[in-house]
Amino acid sequence: MDLSSLTRASDTEWRIEPHGRMRVPGILYGTEALVRDMDEKVYQQVVNVATLPGIVRASYAMPDAHWGYGFPIGGVAAFDADHGGVVSAGGVGFDISCGVRLLSTGLHVEDIEPVKKRLADELSRSVPAGVGSVGRLHLDDPEMDAMLAGGARWAVDRGYGTAADLDRIEEHGCMHGARPEIVSGHAKRRQCDEMGTLGSGNHYLEVQRVAKIVDAACAAAFHLHEGDAVVSIHCGSRGLGHQIGTEFLKEMALAAPGYGLDLPDKELASAPIESPLGQNYLGAMRAAINCALANRQIITELVRRAFARILPRAALALLYDVSHNTCKVELHEVDGRQRRLFVHRKGATRAFGPGHPDLPEAFAAVGQPVLIGGTMGTASYVLVGTGQSLGRSWGSSCHGAGRSMSRHQALKQWNGRQVINELAARGILIRSPSTRGVAEEAPGAYKDVTAVVDAADRAGLSRTVARLEPLACIKG
Repeated sequence: MDLSSLTRASDTEWRIEPHGRMRVPGILYGTEALVRDMDEKVYQQVVNVATLPGIVRASYAMPDAHWGYGFPIGGVAAFDADHGGVVSAGGVGFDISCGVRLLSTGLHVEDIEPVKKRLADELSRSVPAGVGSVGRLHLDDPEMDAMLAGGARWAVDRGYGTAADLDRIEEHGCMHGARPEIVSGHAKRRQCDEMGTLGSGNHYLEVQRVAKIVDAACAAAFHLHEGDAVVSIHCGSRGLGHQIGTEFLKEMALAAPGYGLDLPDKELASAPIESPLGQNYLGAMRAAINCALANRQIITELVRRAFARILPRAALALLYDVSHNTCKVELHEVDGRQRRLFVHRKGATRAFGPGHPDLPEAFAAVGQPVLIGGTMGTASYVLVGTGQSLGRSWGSSCHGAGRSMSRHQALKQWNGRQVINELAARGILIRSPSTRGVAEEAPGAYKDVTAVVDAADRAGLSRTVARLEPLACIKG
């Protein structure tokens, strides 16, 4: 990105001053190196989002931002329905409520190493992964609707986990306002056999070690210690979420002129929040959020059962589950008064600070855990929300490293089997149904996750708590 087109506000904050049709400024967070390496399309997409009706304060981009569909991935924007605000399917994305959850195992890395190969094989057998992967559950129409309405609570009611898990999930495991009846039959058919599966792309199930504690007090509150073994799960709403995104993007693009929306890019397909189309999308999107929460809850129970067969002493407790790719209704202070805003986070993680009323009691004093996934062979991070992030990004932080090259480019540069062998030589086991998928997700295809996390920390979006490193990875 051409830095001359930006105004530097600090060492980690860059402004795009309002021009043309922009209603608010654009704000990008990142170090000079990270922002310079962002492609020019990120600049244009941040500008385009700033032109949408009802946008409040700014159009934001997180330190991991890269080009996406309509909004940049790593884009955050809030809209006020009382001022003509819109909801955008492109501002949520296709993999609705893709997210990360982290489980402590009660074990030390020395407990894992002797059985690491057996454990990796057992996890790979227990949790289906890859394109078109299907699970052992089949949902008929009534169960599908119950799942879309109930989320992780539905899964717990059917024996997948415990009620204690629900206190460690955003929205306590169930997104209210879901409307299963709005979800198309095609979307439901795509999902009926996919519950409890990882899918493909950058999704994974990873056994990790806590390699470094950065904030001892917060780590203690999260019950994390150096040398602990933990499990990270990264996946979303599978075929159902993708189908909802596809259908509503088309419908919104066709309907936009009728709503008086002159969009600078058709990929910014939007509808007024209070319109029938806007309300229908919100209802379907919330159903997809529940699908993702239920999916990760089922996978959690499958992981617990797999561990029990190999390491019966393990006690896998849920630390937290965070979503990205959502639009949520939140109260935020703007110009000294509370306003009800529809906050889009596309490839961005909620990062509420200490004392926020939406946090579970366990984290009220320290802030929300922020889980940042890496990719095979690189670190992941646990961070915590900060008080100042509410005023800087609507309480949002980065969600991962962010791609630095396309999957097509990665295939030209890496061979999947070679990547697997190189990681095995470092003691990292990979289990995947697709060597092509491994090549597409090679560590070198992503930005430096440590640099991204450091930038988020320095910008005050979230604070680093612990660094996690992979031991075994089940890759979609």
